[in-house]
Amino acid sequence: MSHRQLSDEEAREKAQELKTYLWGFGLAAVLTLIPFGLAVFTPIATATLYWVIGVCALIQIVVHFRFFLHITLSRNTREDLQLILFTVLILAIMVGGTIWILFNLYYRMMPSMVP
Repeated sequence: MSHRQLSDEEAREKAQELKTYLWGFGLAAVLTLIPFGLAVFTPIATATLYWVIGVCALIQIVVHFRFFLHITLSRNTREDLQLILFTVLILAIMVGGTIWILFNLYYRMMPSMVP
């Protein structure tokens, strides 16, 4: 089986893409290890730990969008970003509605246990 030789332009693009993936992997690993290290090795307040985990998770979402999904704010990927945001909106409505219904049912079925 013969392999086609890459042109200089293709080789540069491939090297740049590999560099992007490695940067994304490194950032994702660091953003995973920070909360893990704080939770395991540091006596930190629970509320502070939750905030650190949440902030690292949000930053990691941005890292994944940028480095792995190649979603940026440029014109050619704006439709992809809008599709993702609309999907997140629909999921938030579904999850929020489900939680609302469940708590409403809990309140109606067991009023004596409501704090």
